Amino acid sequence: MVSGGARAVERCDALGVAPYSDAPDGLYRGWLTPAFAAAQQAIAGWMAEAGMTARIDGATNLIGRYEGATPDAPALLIGSHIDSVRDAGRYDGPLGVMLGVECVAALSAAGKCLPFAIEVIAFGDEEGSRFPSPMLTSRAVAGGFDPASLSVVGLDGATIEQALVANDYAPGRFAEAARAPGSVIAYLEAHIEQGPALEADGLAVGVVTGIAAQLRYRVVVEGMAGHAGTTSMALRRDALAAAAEMVLAVERIGGQGPSDLVATVGRLQVSPGAVNVIPGHADFSIDIRALDPRARDTAAEAILTEIKAIGTRREVVVSAERVHDLAASPCDPKLMDLLSAALAAEGQAERRLASGAGHDAMVMASLCPTAMLFLRCAGGVSHNPAEAVDPADVEIARRVMLGFIERLGAAFLGETL
Repeated sequence: MVSGGARAVERCDALGVAPYSDAPDGLYRGWLTPAFAAAQQAIAGWMAEAGMTARIDGATNLIGRYEGATPDAPALLIGSHIDSVRDAGRYDGPLGVMLGVECVAALSAAGKCLPFAIEVIAFGDEEGSRFPSPMLTSRAVAGGFDPASLSVVGLDGATIEQALVANDYAPGRFAEAARAPGSVIAYLEAHIEQGPALEADGLAVGVVTGIAAQLRYRVVVEGMAGHAGTTSMALRRDALAAAAEMVLAVERIGGQGPSDLVATVGRLQVSPGAVNVIPGHADFSIDIRALDPRARDTAAEAILTEIKAIGTRREVVVSAERVHDLAASPCDPKLMDLLSAALAAEGQAERRLASGAGHDAMVMASLCPTAMLFLRCAGGVSHNPAEAVDPADVEIARRVMLGFIERLGAAFLGETL
């Protein structure tokens, strides 16, 4: 008999190919694309099999509900996201959703009913791979939706509002996804670690203590395009050469802070893009993260100062726009203790670790207490087709999550939360 953990892995693998990918080879599932809709349909079917009633809210999130003993009690949310980066792995996001489904399937099969409802939620846009608006759909659930975000333009030139209409969603209903304060008891998210710490320690799972603060910028460099053969080196205002120096500055400053500080340029676009033309325009991203927001902000200030100085020296015009700002998000201490107790009951050594990657949990923290469980992934590799997990580890995670749910139920009845 296939374990629930193995089945969760099999379902993530099934979602890794057409029609659940928008790419002909490899995995890319953008928000509000045909592959996204197909994935929602498949997952809704699995939710129904597990004993849940599935629906899609106004912010395009798929939600499966397993009723509790008290209909009006606040619900436990278990979730993650089902969109992906380009050329993605299969487990970043969907594995957390599949584990939620498997937990409910086990409870339903055993006829167990908790004092609260359980809702498994598959968020739509955590990665921001189609639109530069990560975690927009979880923001809506947490009550932080900004209507101005509907005008954000995606890579294909369409706005979020246009994409919603094209998929038969009413943009005006987006804010209706917000949960009322007190309606959610907690949020639990299981996710691959996306790092090597658990593997290095020989551990299957670990308890997350918090999520690093993040900043993202879009930097535009305007130089002067010119003929590559007739413009002397001394007279050039090469936007790409200036951007290259700026990228190296980002790397250098990112390496000068504490070990948890990271700074990355993940996207660089150049125009006009001809081999015999000096680039007149460059556009690149900067991603800065640290567990300590002061370290993050200090590095950001230093990076922006140096970028401005490089632009002045090279006689190019530089603009930097902050496009993303997320505060550090500590997980709830009481929920961490419940997870640790569930680990111990399964014979797992306790390991607590922070997350350098962002997750929907950091947005949900404004609505309710949050907890995260990390799973070991091979080599710490993520955002890559080589992403891999051991089904035995996933089964351990499933059992730990069930233990957490049962302990949360007991704590809820004892009103100790």
